[in-house]
Amino acid sequence: MRAIEGAADWVHVDVMDNHFVPNLTLGLPVVQSLRKATTIPFDVHLMIADPQRWAPAYAEAGAYNVTFHAEACDDPVALAKSLRAAGAKAGLAIDRDTPVEPYLELLPYLDTVLIMTIKAGFGGQKFMPEMLDKVRDVRRRVTVGDLDVRIEVDGGIAADTIEQAAEAGADAFVAGTAVYGAADPAEAVRKLRALAAGRMGKSM
Repeated sequence: MRAIEGAADWVHVDVMDNHFVPNLTLGLPVVQSLRKATTIPFDVHLMIADPQRWAPAYAEAGAYNVTFHAEACDDPVALAKSLRAAGAKAGLAIDRDTPVEPYLELLPYLDTVLIMTIKAGFGGQKFMPEMLDKVRDVRRRVTVGDLDVRIEVDGGIAADTIEQAAEAGADAFVAGTAVYGAADPAEAVRKLRALAAGRMGKSM
């Protein structure tokens, strides 16, 4: 995390439970400990079953934004309200095989929409440009409704893909391999930011 301080706006923290996705990563106790180690806001992405049970605790632990998956939640609006009440911004993630249209009406209750540009669960996958149609759909609805919603993309974001995502309407970008696989992670973040900035706002 210290490698990107002063360059990144958020630290994206992937939480996986080996149930919702076939992988297991860190959980709440580790996030609580990490929160004390940096001042960068945490963007917690919960790839877990039963987020209604666990998500508010991440907000209470100091996460700036907590995103849960539409596929794992029966009542996204209620959970979003719980997250906001616990002090975090509320995000809804849409996985690769999930259509975004049924969730567009929920945008007024959300702070972030995360569009997966890969299949959730593993890093290092190849970016899927066809997922950007979902980004365009969300951007149109946000613009028409004059909503304050961040549109985030996650999966395969790198120097050769971030401009496409920005032009489609994304304004938050999760980059794992492209940053932490670089010799200078902070400089990698700055380069990605510059590429995205040159394309943002050109989708409408």
